[in-house]
Amino acid sequence: MSGQREPDPNVRVETLLEALPYIRDFHGRTVVIKYGGAAMRDEALREGFATDVVLLKYVGLNPVIVHGGGPEITTYMERLGMEVRFVEGVRVSDPETVEVAKMVLLGKVNADIVSRLNRHGQPSVGLSGEDGTLFEIRPHPDAERVGLVGDVERVHVDVLNHIAEDYIPVIASAGTDGEGNSYNVNADTAAGKVAAALPAHKAIFLTDIAGWLADPADPGSLVSRARVDEVAGALDGVSGGMRPKLGACVEAIRGGVSSAHIIDGSQPHSLLLELFTDAGIGTMVVP
Repeated sequence: MSGQREPDPNVRVETLLEALPYIRDFHGRTVVIKYGGAAMRDEALREGFATDVVLLKYVGLNPVIVHGGGPEITTYMERLGMEVRFVEGVRVSDPETVEVAKMVLLGKVNADIVSRLNRHGQPSVGLSGEDGTLFEIRPHPDAERVGLVGDVERVHVDVLNHIAEDYIPVIASAGTDGEGNSYNVNADTAAGKVAAALPAHKAIFLTDIAGWLADPADPGSLVSRARVDEVAGALDGVSGGMRPKLGACVEAIRGGVSSAHIIDGSQPHSLLLELFTDAGIGTMVVP
C-alpha cells in the first residue's frame, strides 16, 4: 500500500536472536503465570495472552496459569444487587459472594481460558483448588473482617506435575477446607503458593500498572528490581491490590523460585517481553 513500509527483516531476525539464549535457558522450566486485570478483560489482550502462553509451551517451557476473575465477579455481583467491598485488596466474602465467585470462575472464566488455549493449538486442562485436593485451605487470619476468604495452606503438586507434562494447567482460585466449606481465594496469593510448591523457575503476575510503584501517585517511581527482604520489609506500607501481589512474590521467592515479576498486562505481549528480551518490563523480585 502506498506510503507504508514493510518491517525491516533484520529487526525481526535480531529479535529472534535476542530471544534465543532465554529460550535455551528456560527450556524445560516451569513458569507460573497469574492471569488477571486488563489482560483478562480486553478481547485483543485475551487472544494475545493465549497465543503467548501457547508459544511458551511450543518452545519448551511448562506454563501453569492461576487466575482470578475479580472484574467479572464484581460485574455479576452488581447485577444481582450485592454489595462489593474490599479490605487490603481482598474481597469481603459472605456465602452468597463465594457462590457467585465460584460460578463465575469455574463456569465462565476458566472455561474461556481453556477454550482459547485449545483453539490456538495447545491442549489445556481446567482445574480449581478442589480438584485432586490441589489446595488445602484454611480461613484467612483476618476472617472477622473479610469473611469466607481462604488462604492456601498447602498445594498438592502431584496432580500439577502429571498434567503439566502434556497439558497446560489452568487453575481457578477457589477451594474448600477439610469440612467441605467453600472459600474465596485471592488469585495472587494462590499463584505465589503454587509457584513455591512446584517450585517454579519464575512467577509472573499480570496487573494493570507498570509494576510496584514506590509512590502510587507517581508513575515514574517504578521499582524495577528489589530483593525479597526489601519487599517483605515494605509490605506494611503497601495497600490495595499491590499488597497481595508483593506478598505472593515474597512467598514464591522464599519457596525457591528464582525470580518473581509484576508486569503490566495491558501492554500487548508483555509476557514475552518480560521473558525473552534484554530490557524486560515491570518489577522483578529476586532472592
